[in-house]
Amino acid sequence: MFTKTNYSQDLSANYTMLSKQLDALLTGEKNVIANLSNASALLNQFFDQINWVGFYLMENNELVLGPFQGLPACVRIPLAKGVCGSAASTKETVIVPDVHAFPGHIACDAASQSEIVVPIVKDGVLLGVLDIDSPIKERFSEQDKEGLEQFIQVLIAHI
Repeated sequence: MFTKTNYSQDLSANYTMLSKQLDALLTGEKNVIANLSNASALLNQFFDQINWVGFYLMENNELVLGPFQGLPACVRIPLAKGVCGSAASTKETVIVPDVHAFPGHIACDAASQSEIVVPIVKDGVLLGVLDIDSPIKERFSEQDKEGLEQFIQVLIAHI
């Protein structure tokens, strides 16, 4: 496995490497919880300046807390509520530079200042979302969006 010290200054190349690491890590394992757990751990190792990374999974028409790295989190999020619910409802990635300016933001961790949420959609069905929070504003970029969407495509092949 690679560590942060193996990453270059090229963010796109780093995301490609991260996706390859994920694929190698998950190959041969079919358990969804194990794969999501390792994916969240890998992302936690990859990112700096974040305070939470994990998954919310669809269950009975709401998002329910799945594997994560960070402080205890909100357990259930209704669709269309908060950043996670918005991304789930639209099935589109949402980048929020300042969570305090986002209408209906759900504050699970008061330290969070910015957030990115990537929906997990397999064969047109919403399985859940990847949620990453940062204690600094404007932490996530379009490059992060593209890289994380690539990461999710690799993950989907293993869940």
